[in-house]
Order: sequence, then C-alpha cells, then structure tokens
Amino acid sequence: MKQIYLDNAATTPILPEVMDTITKAMMTNYGNPSSTHQFGRKAKSAVETARKNIAKCLNASANEIIFTAGGSEADNLVLQNAVKNLGVTTIISSKIEHHAVLHTIENLVKEYHIKVNWVDVDAQGNINMQHLETLLQQPNEQLLVSLMYINNEIGNLLDVAKVSDLCIANNAFFHCDAVQAIGHYAIDVQKTPIDFFAASAHKFHGPKGVGFAYVKKGFGIFPMLHGGEQEKGARAGTENVHSILGMEKALTIATANIDVETTQIQAIKSYFIEELKVNFEGLQFNGVSENSDKSSYVILNVRFPKEYAMLLFNLDLKGIAVSGGSACQSGSNKGSHVLHTILNETEAQKTSVRFSFSKFITKEDIDYVIATLKGLIV
Repeated sequence: MKQIYLDNAATTPILPEVMDTITKAMMTNYGNPSSTHQFGRKAKSAVETARKNIAKCLNASANEIIFTAGGSEADNLVLQNAVKNLGVTTIISSKIEHHAVLHTIENLVKEYHIKVNWVDVDAQGNINMQHLETLLQQPNEQLLVSLMYINNEIGNLLDVAKVSDLCIANNAFFHCDAVQAIGHYAIDVQKTPIDFFAASAHKFHGPKGVGFAYVKKGFGIFPMLHGGEQEKGARAGTENVHSILGMEKALTIATANIDVETTQIQAIKSYFIEELKVNFEGLQFNGVSENSDKSSYVILNVRFPKEYAMLLFNLDLKGIAVSGGSACQSGSNKGSHVLHTILNETEAQKTSVRFSFSKFITKEDIDYVIATLKGLIV
C-alpha cells in the first residue's frame, strides 16, 4: 500500500545525514560533557561547537542558546522566568497559541496571580495589531507579549517585525513560540530583535526530544530543573550529546537550503490547493492557509462542507497520514481550540483536516491523495 506522510507540522522524518551524525556520535562521542577526562572534554567541545553553529544560523551569540528537551520545555523555561525573575506582572497572548504556552500561562496565573490580556484575533486567525498596541499601553506594568511565529494548526504567519517594534516602543518583552518557523524561515535576531523564542529539532528533520530556547543576551535565566550546573546553570541534566549534534546537522542543512525548499514545497502546496478547488465544491480554507504570502508554505488547513466523522481514520487506512489539529491533541474529544476560537459553532462542527508538507512530497503523491479523497467524500 502506498504511504504518504502529510503531517509534517506534527513531526518530520529524520534526514539520513542527521541519522549518520547521531549514530557516529553515539559510537564515538559517548563521554559525559561534565567529565574532566578526555572523553568528557571531547563531548563538551562537540556540544559547544554545535551551540556556536546553531547560533550562527540565527545570527545570534552562542551564549544566547540554551539546549532543552524540546519546544514545550523552552516555552516553559522562558515564561516561568519572565514572571519569577524578570518581574513580569502582565502577559499579553492570544487564545490560539500552542498549549505549551496557554497551559503554562494558566499555571502562572494560579501560582503567581499575574494578569493575562488576550489580544483579539479575527475570523481568519490574524492578530489584531491595533488591539495589541492598545494592550501594550499599560502604565506601571511589566509586560510580556507571547505570540507564535506560525500557528501550528492553521499556518498563519505573525508579523514578527511589527510585534517586535511595538514591544520595543512600549518597553515590553517579546517571547515567540517559533517551533514551526525555525528551519523553514530565515531568522536574524539582529534584524528582528525578539527577546526569547523556542525551537524544536523534530520540526526540521532532526531528532525528537531536543530543542533550544533563545534568550537574548542580558537576561538571566534561572533553572526549572535542579541538580546540576549544565547550560551555564540554566538547566540541570546531562546534555543529550548525540541529539544536540543531530539538531545542529539538521538546522545547518535546513538553513542552507531554505530558498530552494521554500519554492519546492510552496509549489506542491499550491498544486494541492488548485486540485482541491477543482474536485470539491464548497470546501474552504481555515485561517489564511490558502494565501502563500500570509501563511506557512508547510501548512494547509481544509474545511469540508459537512462533517465526515471517519475521514481521518479512512485516510489512514489508505496510507495517508494527516491531522485534524495539532498532534498534541490526538485522542482529545474537545477538538481544535484554534478552530473553535475563530469559527462559529456550525462551521467548527464541519470536518477540518490539516495537511502539512515536506520536500519529500511529490505531485504524484498529491494526485493519490486527491483520488483517495474523491472516493471518501460523498
């Protein structure tokens, strides 16, 4: 049976070059980076070289990169530090953020009684910049804005430069969940001065269970995990050496090929959009995922004209992997919090499917998906 993987926003297949890097590291660089003997020094040197190379991809400094177990931990590390150590009393965010942000904010409200202001989003999931500017004009409050670079469900791109400018003008911190952007878009922290962001290797063909937090120079970060002085005291725990080196390799490859892969994958997405329009009446696109300028070239969220309760299951039986929302919500009967926020109740009840692409998808794959959907949508 043909197998087509269209859930790359959930995770991406690891590149062969990355697997080679990881395997080699596991075999030849197994020392503990905290050990003082030659095996430990070799591992420590490799980790620090990876940190420098990852920072170079972002035009950042090596000491601004803190390795974590993934994007969720990076989000938690930043948000908790913002409240506990940077004096943040009010967080401005949106109700369509990733749960790594939303649930962390909820816990901070319970524990520290901070204030949260939710910025308005329109029916397409776009942030209302005028409302954001109004919310930022709060005297005697230390503010932090937490908005994601790319929405993981509907693919909307945030105008990061504009948000950054607004935060600077109002002396607010800016945290960005950039998990869906790192490795897919060129990010230069000197040109767009974000204070903090989160990244996860498995979103750009690297290994799972490793990521990093970018913390702008000058901000002290205190650990959530205690028991060691790794990551310059910001995170206790022996460094995941082979995964860090795999992440370095994956990001280096992604950064070097961004322009080529953007063009290639956008062409596949555009072809899929046109085929969907030709073959299915009444379907719509959630968010602005149809718009090549305003959405990620990786993500397309399609809403069919009625509910097809078994559609995802039946696609899976045909070898096609897709998602009804974020992978983090698999098994949940609550549905997508993003779609429930931007759609009315009637539209939210219709079947929506997130298709997310990679450089491994071909037009022949898309043709197979279209043919399969035609056999299932009646």
